[in-house]
Amino acid sequence: MAQPETPYVLKQQEGATVTLTLNRGEQFNPLSEEMLTALQVEMNTIAADPKVRVVIMAASGKAFCAGHDLKQMRASPSAAYYKKLFDQCSKLMLSIQHMPQPVIARVQGIATAAGCQLVAMCDLAVASEAARFAVSGVNYGLFCSTPSVGLTRNVPRKQAMEMLLTGEFIDAQTACERGLVNRVVPSERLDQEISSLVDSILAKPAVAIAMGKQLFYRQMEMGIAAAYQLAGETMACNMMDEAALEGVQAFIEKRAPAWKS
Repeated sequence: MAQPETPYVLKQQEGATVTLTLNRGEQFNPLSEEMLTALQVEMNTIAADPKVRVVIMAASGKAFCAGHDLKQMRASPSAAYYKKLFDQCSKLMLSIQHMPQPVIARVQGIATAAGCQLVAMCDLAVASEAARFAVSGVNYGLFCSTPSVGLTRNVPRKQAMEMLLTGEFIDAQTACERGLVNRVVPSERLDQEISSLVDSILAKPAVAIAMGKQLFYRQMEMGIAAAYQLAGETMACNMMDEAALEGVQAFIEKRAPAWKS
């Protein structure tokens, strides 16, 4: 009897937190067609589950993600295939932004090309001191065009362009200074630091987090007047929610809010 194939993505839930682990560590967790499909299925399921409040994007092995599976790409040299693959990847990246739950990248090792893109598209990222980052496609004649979309929405323009033109690695501390990751800690403290971040998010009302995340990304793509209009509408809607009403009342009464779980 044939053995069942090892899952591309492992899913673990503890309370309101789900951890998705890229599970091809021996191959440096490439974003193959199969990996992209597996991640998309999990993201769609999580996005529709109100019991999930936070998602951690993790990886097995020494690398976080080495980008697209170049061997798989080289085996199908047609423009139609490549367009389909990059559309599939872009759909996944947008799903991370569109889902109501914050997504935290747990970066324990290298993140290159589309792997660096994955870090950039997560809402937050915590990296170990051993992590390194690059958009290295140019080293193989392939400018990292789709990874540049996420990268340039995190890293200042000239620093992003330097990474894209040279394909050179930056270390975790440099990535933090440039805005690609939020925090850098020793490897042995990585899970502890993420747990602290998760606990802080879980202490806030889910409705405010979901509304705020949606507004954050939508307003970034607007002119300033339209952004303020949308932000005002969002705050007015948020203020009518019972969580905000309770929070404001608690502030007035100088007590801790009694939010419903």
